[in-house]
Amino acid sequence: MSEATRDQLKQAVESQHGGTATFVQSVPIREMRGEQLVWDGTVHVFDLVGHPSANRAYAWPDALDSSPKRRFFSVLAIPPINGPREAVRAAIVAEAKAQK
Repeated sequence: MSEATRDQLKQAVESQHGGTATFVQSVPIREMRGEQLVWDGTVHVFDLVGHPSANRAYAWPDALDSSPKRRFFSVLAIPPINGPREAVRAAIVAEAKAQK
């Protein structure tokens, strides 16, 4: 699967959370649970202007989504989420709860 473009991720952040997103950097994240690889990908960091409670957001495409319509994750930097790794962890937990 091809990577999402910065513009696609910017649009995802803005449509899901409002405000204006500006790309800051891409951060590779590899999340392990013991010896098991849980998630491996790149999180894109955006500054966010105009949101009432967050000035940063993290976004990435769904690596497992094989449907024609792409799905994007977008997580606001609101404590306890203070970095891209915590954003990925929060999304993993939310997905697990949604599947129950």
